[in-house]
Amino acid sequence: MHQRAIVWFVWSIIMTFAVTFAYTHDQTGVTSSTSRHSHHHHHHQPTRSLQPSLSYLTIGNPASPHTLELYLDFVCPYSAKIFLNAVDSVLKPWVTEGTYAGKVKLVFRLQPQPWHGSSTFTHEAALAVGRVAPNRFYDYAIELFKAQTEFFDIPTSTLTPLQIREKLVSLVPEGIDRKAVGELLELKSTPNGGVGVTDDLKYNIKLGRQNGIHVTPSALWDGLLTQEVSSSWAKNEWEWFLKARVTA
Repeated sequence: MHQRAIVWFVWSIIMTFAVTFAYTHDQTGVTSSTSRHSHHHHHHQPTRSLQPSLSYLTIGNPASPHTLELYLDFVCPYSAKIFLNAVDSVLKPWVTEGTYAGKVKLVFRLQPQPWHGSSTFTHEAALAVGRVAPNRFYDYAIELFKAQTEFFDIPTSTLTPLQIREKLVSLVPEGIDRKAVGELLELKSTPNGGVGVTDDLKYNIKLGRQNGIHVTPSALWDGLLTQEVSSSWAKNEWEWFLKARVTA
């Protein structure tokens, strides 16, 4: 009995020491991570969430303190309207070389709407171009929006997925390696394995779902959904919108 009591006593001391050490170590970790976190607040506001391999989805200086995110679908008429009428002719010039250069960056979020059967294919093609020629992604996005009616439900209803993908590759602008784009859009050897850019597509979709995005186009200003943005806005409305919000 006496021997058992000694063993129990020694075991208690060891356990007490182990628990104390673990707690102290954990607290130290918490303290250091907190100080790291607060330290970051002294720097510029970080870039809004974007996987580094998809940095081509940003228009303007990535270090700009303000962020305008637009969730768009290549097969959505209102997305085409906002992209061709506002992004291309008004916002892009402003954030790259105009009034808001270095103040606002524009982030293009891909939001394929599943009720349009060919939408996924258009977004995969855009991501493939982004992988092969990141600096030409924007040019291809314009081509897709201009040709979007070719990928509507009825025009694509008699085409196979392979034919739709071939059609998308044929829209790739000159100077981009079409063969490389096409290869990224080829199905993998497993029966349900997706294509070369499936993970990039998943990243965009997960982000949209996580943020509760439903409608396209949807706009977020500095991370918060803003309801008033409309696809019919012209230069004046955008001027009013940005002037009221840009504080940097």
